[in-house]
Amino acid sequence: VQLQASGGGLVQAGGSLRISCKAPRTITSVFNSNDWGWYRQAPGKQRELVASITNNGILNSADSVKGRFTISKDSARKTVYLQMNSLKPEDTGVYFCNALRGGTPSYDWGRGTQVTVSS
Repeated sequence: VQLQASGGGLVQAGGSLRISCKAPRTITSVFNSNDWGWYRQAPGKQRELVASITNNGILNSADSVKGRFTISKDSARKTVYLQMNSLKPEDTGVYFCNALRGGTPSYDWGRGTQVTVSS
């Protein structure tokens, strides 16, 4: 299973962007029971978890994005979102989504979406 993220683009510093990740049909039956996370891989750096949401809606985010990024999910659409506000150049990177099990990614990494923030 691979999850495909979409909605990235080029935005100026201070701007906003919302990216999304729709669960493929093969896992829609377990969408609600999964925890979900958004990861970011900046150029030359390792992939890091920036925001997560548990199956019962508890949110967590990395200190670097706290107060600016919000993860959410739409159970009817089987889609996970990341609303990114007050974007900074250091937010630039490829963003991926994945289900989490015990805090670790559950599925193969799919195609991420590129977010580029210009100064």
